[in-house]
Amino acid sequence: MQARKKGNAQGIDVSRYQGKIDWKAAKEDGISFAFIKASQGQRYVDPTFITNAKGARAAGILLGAYHFVDATSVNTAKAEARHFAEVLDQVGGAKTLDLPAVMDYENNPGGLSSAAIHEVALAFLTEFEQVSGRKPMVYTGNAFAAHFKAPLGSYKLWIARYSTRVPNDTTTWKRWDLWQYSDSGKVNGIKGNVDLNEFDGTVDELRTWFNMNPSVSKEEHATVTDGSFQINGENAGKTLLFGGKTYVPLRELANGLGLGFKWDNTHKEAYLNGSKLQAVQLVDGKAYVQLRPIAEAYGAVVSWDSKSKIADLKTKGDK
Repeated sequence: MQARKKGNAQGIDVSRYQGKIDWKAAKEDGISFAFIKASQGQRYVDPTFITNAKGARAAGILLGAYHFVDATSVNTAKAEARHFAEVLDQVGGAKTLDLPAVMDYENNPGGLSSAAIHEVALAFLTEFEQVSGRKPMVYTGNAFAAHFKAPLGSYKLWIARYSTRVPNDTTTWKRWDLWQYSDSGKVNGIKGNVDLNEFDGTVDELRTWFNMNPSVSKEEHATVTDGSFQINGENAGKTLLFGGKTYVPLRELANGLGLGFKWDNTHKEAYLNGSKLQAVQLVDGKAYVQLRPIAEAYGAVVSWDSKSKIADLKTKGDK
């Protein structure tokens, strides 16, 4: 993944463990954003959440919030997502945050398999987006990220690695949006240690980052574009535009990447390389899936020719 760079926005994440925070002092010390713990599991609410949210906002610090996942099944993951959304309603809801709501999934208390961990994460993310109207992002450790498969590549990544060395690439992500690079930082206004984070961009870019990527409303309709989809220069079908995202035929994409796929017509569900895909559109009986996050997760490169309206996929090994 990429390195940190001068000029990137600096932030913190906090919970009750930081005690009473002087947010104005933190702001004056160069902190431009903060993620505040809101909830955990199906019932827990951080007792400092509302106070911290109000304090950060009053100081002019960009506000985000996170939920610590304890779930060990798809059903409990969905319940936790609903709980998180309800807690956020106490500060105006997910849509009023300056930054994305975050799924913090970093350990495995139930001893789940990698496949089960992935399904728990996907269930939480999709349920939260459905009930809150906003697409969340993923926080996890560099090693734990290996459990997540390609479908999570459409979610922004907040990676934890306490080192000057850059985080390692994973199957799902090749870049970070936020990097938690220390758990022992010192910031004015906070007694003791605090986690330090960096956004991959300036403060001005951070201000528009969340609002540039809202969820697609359920009422928005998909339309087939006049463009085409190519794999290594060969025509592979049409592209489909939905909510500003480019979708392509599942079968052709899977074949181009050399992956197995399955379409469950009874439940209208698509699977790629054994993983269930959430963002699927049916047009004229054909399943379309989002191109870029899947392609990049498997090492392919996507380009868009706006003049010719061609989405081109170049697979590994193709020059």
